[in-house]
Amino acid sequence: MKKTLLICFCVVGFCLQAQTYSEKDFKQTVSQVNTAQTENDYETIFQKFSVFTSTKPSEKWDAYYYAAVAMYMKAELQLKKSPSSDVSNLNALAGKYAHGGTSASKSNTAETDILLGLIALQKAEMKGAKDVQSNLDIASQMIAKAQAVSPENPRLAILKAKFEQRSGNKENAEKLFKKASTGLESKSASSAAPTWGRLLIPSMN
Repeated sequence: MKKTLLICFCVVGFCLQAQTYSEKDFKQTVSQVNTAQTENDYETIFQKFSVFTSTKPSEKWDAYYYAAVAMYMKAELQLKKSPSSDVSNLNALAGKYAHGGTSASKSNTAETDILLGLIALQKAEMKGAKDVQSNLDIASQMIAKAQAVSPENPRLAILKAKFEQRSGNKENAEKLFKKASTGLESKSASSAAPTWGRLLIPSMN
């Protein structure tokens, strides 16, 4: 009997230790989203968060959201190196995970809307893109939705800046990028809200 109890305590202790490690690993991976610089960085982050979508029920939205961010950013880096790169698979994967996050939780809808807007805009700008206008319409709709609930969000400023760039409004785009830069710089390091986006601002990368 004593031996059985000892085994049970050991198993419970091991599980608690594994859960603690998992929590720590999750938080570390979130912080890595804000410091990632390369395609390999984002691929590693995506692999982790894609696993977290099924192993972290309490942070399901976060896992889907950051997996989508990783694929979107990996595509952005590829396009920055070679504008003619085919990033359709990465873009589609980003969209799939972003939509997965909307069904996982009703919270942080502004962040999801902004990300969906960025993904749609990226899709519209890819070489040989189809349904360009419909994707621009989606981006515009996401801007309006996020503006209604989170007007000072720095990633919303980035989305609006990229949209203005697309429309040829360089001056407006620069102002919005500057607003985004200021917003990200003033973000508290302890804030639970996402703080990624610096690599999307011309003056910050």
